[in-house]
Amino acid sequence: TVKVNIATGKMGEIFPFEMGSVVMVTKGHNAGRVGILQHLEKHDGSFSIVTVKDKKGNVFATRQSNVFIIGAGERVELSLPKGRGIKKNIIQERAEAEARGDL
Repeated sequence: TVKVNIATGKMGEIFPFEMGSVVMVTKGHNAGRVGILQHLEKHDGSFSIVTVKDKKGNVFATRQSNVFIIGAGERVELSLPKGRGIKKNIIQERAEAEARGDL
């Protein structure tokens, strides 16, 4: 991933695809989730699979082509969406909606 300064149009930093990098999932069932890259499984002739661990400790796997590096180490280089990239289950979403008075 390359960070570009929009004002000048020049390249800023390069974030290599390596273990321990912060990633965001851009496609698939886990789209929008953010976590730390834990493991990469290479499958010749098929899709390579990456394992990602989020801030809550949940571990999930997705295709390598579905992830995008957004930072190195614990440092995230862009603003994260609502929920900071952590997926909630349906019970947690309902409890929050009841607390807000939406249900």
